[in-house]
Amino acid sequence: MTKKQIMTTKNLFYILIALSLGIEPILSQSNLLDNVKKNPKNAIEMCNKFKELNKRGISANSDEALNYVSKKSNLNQVNAEILSIYVIGLHCPNVI
Repeated sequence: MTKKQIMTTKNLFYILIALSLGIEPILSQSNLLDNVKKNPKNAIEMCNKFKELNKRGISANSDEALNYVSKKSNLNQVNAEILSIYVIGLHCPNVI
């Protein structure tokens, strides 16, 4: 292989790695949201918790609410926030 071909192959390799790392979180978020669609009971349970927090003056976007979602669904904080926003929009839009 020539030096130019080696550089081109290396660049292609790095691009493929970058693309694969970028796609994985998107696919996992899609699966996360699909689980809500398939298991509405879990979403309704989260809504009830959010309503309970709202009655105490705590937002569904608070750290307490996100920690609840994170622990309940075994998620990191970012995915817990994405999930809670999705659940609120789909199942309990009146929650604050």
